[in-house]
Amino acid sequence: MNINITKLTDSAKLPERGSAFAAGYDLFADLSEEVRIAPHETIMIGTGLAMEIPEGYFGGVFARSGLSAKEGLRPANCVGVVDSDYRGEVKVALHNDCEIERIVTPAEKIAQLVVVPFLSVEFSEVSELSDTARGEGGFGSTGKH
Repeated sequence: MNINITKLTDSAKLPERGSAFAAGYDLFADLSEEVRIAPHETIMIGTGLAMEIPEGYFGGVFARSGLSAKEGLRPANCVGVVDSDYRGEVKVALHNDCEIERIVTPAEKIAQLVVVPFLSVEFSEVSELSDTARGEGGFGSTGKH
């Protein structure tokens, strides 16, 4: 699959794959200087990129495991969605879960993009749903014996 991409700034870096079998493509902070994120603060970090995700797919913006585990930084919305009709800059709302200030440096890997297919559906309102063995059992109900 080919995805058209535009660099909105000279400093923007194209997404990169960490290994041949990696599902995600690293997204980089397009910054002219480092940014400080206070404890429990969220800062919008641009990538300097705009792209054309093909119809029938979306770009899922996920946390990088190393950044979240070692630095306590993750996308504030946990998973961002880049729709196929969006043509603006891809940005990451980076949240600091730590009790200390964190620093994001220019060209630092801040998230990963996974291109995911989805089904377009229509919702039909009905008066009743079909019965199942689980029924209305909610959180934790399937782990009971």
